[in-house]
Amino acid sequence: MSFQKFGLKALLASATILALPFAAEARELRMGLITPPSHVWTKVAERMAEKLPEATEGELTLAIFPAGQLGTEQEMFQQMSAGLLDAGLMTAAITSLRAPSLQGWFTPYLFPDVSAAIDAADTPAAGQMLDELNRAGLHGMGYTFAGMRHILMRDEPATDIAALQNKKIRIVPFPAMKVWWQAVGAVPTPVNLTEVYQALQTGLLDGVDIDLDALVGLKFQEVANNLTLTSHMPFPAVMVVSDMTWATLTDEEQDAFQAVVDEALAWGSQQQIEAEASNLATLEGEMDVTRLMDGKEAFATANEAVDASFAAYPLIGAFQAQVAEQAQ
Repeated sequence: MSFQKFGLKALLASATILALPFAAEARELRMGLITPPSHVWTKVAERMAEKLPEATEGELTLAIFPAGQLGTEQEMFQQMSAGLLDAGLMTAAITSLRAPSLQGWFTPYLFPDVSAAIDAADTPAAGQMLDELNRAGLHGMGYTFAGMRHILMRDEPATDIAALQNKKIRIVPFPAMKVWWQAVGAVPTPVNLTEVYQALQTGLLDGVDIDLDALVGLKFQEVANNLTLTSHMPFPAVMVVSDMTWATLTDEEQDAFQAVVDEALAWGSQQQIEAEASNLATLEGEMDVTRLMDGKEAFATANEAVDASFAAYPLIGAFQAQVAEQAQ
């Protein structure tokens, strides 16, 4: 074969290679959350990470940072605002600092159990709450749930309001929960979730407002032996994406991402329904568990204080009415 002929073939081969479309390198999105690896929300996030590459034909992947690796929720929201973090599966409690009507989820004794709260995610008002996040530079994608909130105490069960007077209770620092605990007569005390175990152990805290998933996952029963089942509020999470990130996705990528999120959030909610029973069974074998059967009546004053604090938010009233109608 002559050099000229070989050179021509090589040139043609090179041109053919250059003409072939290159496989686009996958874009990695970063997502943070505060829950430990065992928590249902972390499992939801892992499910999203598992399914997103296939749904986007390899265009998007999702890196998960659980257990507060990227900081507190407040810090992660700041990172999303600055474009340093793409997404988070965040408590509706802290998210409500950016969309106040989300506090409607924490109406005391609005829901008898987590199943009823899950059903309420389909109400029009719940969707409008997510839309409020647009004003904070965030895109709300949907809800999933941890269990109902209960009261964990170090030394004695919370059988009535008198047992909670002047007790230091760890809360999530947002208005509705703070108002409720102040009206109870306790001392609401914000402590990072990762520091609660030690705070209970040393007596810095007398108790915790907690869901069973977090209690079991973080082994708080090792340092506090009295659980009162009050079911006074549900505890939803909101899947949020930075508007800066969302705007860079194509329509096809947005649709695929939303579909993956919808499936994972629904899966997580179903898992939580089952986890409520299994978590309680675990705890009943390890600690003292008291059922407060008349919680709505026992905490009536605190419940009324929270309702009064919602007066400035018409959407919360609409949400409460839609939940009541749904329950009929």
